[in-house]
Amino acid sequence: MSIDTLKRGKETEKVGLVGIIGNIFLFVLKIIVALASKSQSMLADSINSGTDILSSIMTFVGGRISQNASDEQHNYGYGKAEYVFSLIISLIMGYLAVTVAAEGVKSLIAQSQFEFSYTLIVVCLITIITKIILYIYTNKIGKQSENILVLANSEDHKNDVLITSSVLVGILASKINIYFLDGLIAILIACKILIEATKFFMTSYTVLIDKSMNETKLEEIKEIIKSFKDIDHIDKITSKAAGKSFVIIIKVSVDGNMTVNKSHEIAGKLKAKVMELKDVYDVIVHINPV
Repeated sequence: MSIDTLKRGKETEKVGLVGIIGNIFLFVLKIIVALASKSQSMLADSINSGTDILSSIMTFVGGRISQNASDEQHNYGYGKAEYVFSLIISLIMGYLAVTVAAEGVKSLIAQSQFEFSYTLIVVCLITIITKIILYIYTNKIGKQSENILVLANSEDHKNDVLITSSVLVGILASKINIYFLDGLIAILIACKILIEATKFFMTSYTVLIDKSMNETKLEEIKEIIKSFKDIDHIDKITSKAAGKSFVIIIKVSVDGNMTVNKSHEIAGKLKAKVMELKDVYDVIVHINPV
């Protein structure tokens, strides 16, 4: 297992652990205040924090699994665990979007009212500040390591900022007897969450079904192969996703009279050169005689 893979796994695990602690704190705080004030919007937001705990647990578990070295049952390691758990988080985000939209519609129709409380405002502000800090922290790590699981977790934190902000707007508007804003903003936020959930779902899905490398990477490999004068032509290049990286299978043709040692030397040098490219897990070179 590479140092990079181990580092990514450790960082993901740490992000998950920080998220678990932060979300448990917010969940307990919101549920106490929601029950005391009988605020339905705050109660819904506390349930949202409950699902966030689950998302953070997914991130933690995904990070721990992805650190495992390759073995007899998993020859290319556990890199795809990152995408499996990212897919699960995207489904949780999708469910959350539908739930928030449904509550927004009901609030809009019923013009739900509740008793204004400054305690509710304080809890909203604590939640927003905490989630902004968590978003900045996870987004920075996710972008640096190009880790989709951490980025999905980061997006989840950003969604929470938007959701709690809508709750805050609803609470402030209730002070002057305006109740429709809470439902309207909730619906708009739900649409944004659904878009982000779909994006993460599709990214994870394409990796899990072993989508091939992009054309840019393919052209880079072709140019490397063409630099070898003893290679007559390229027969085929295929790839298989191994988490964030790819296993590249290259089939080329050389002079049929070339010695086995010479052809193996070419294959070795070609493999070493392609392995220098970013996001390449392994390279298999097959030599055919012309």
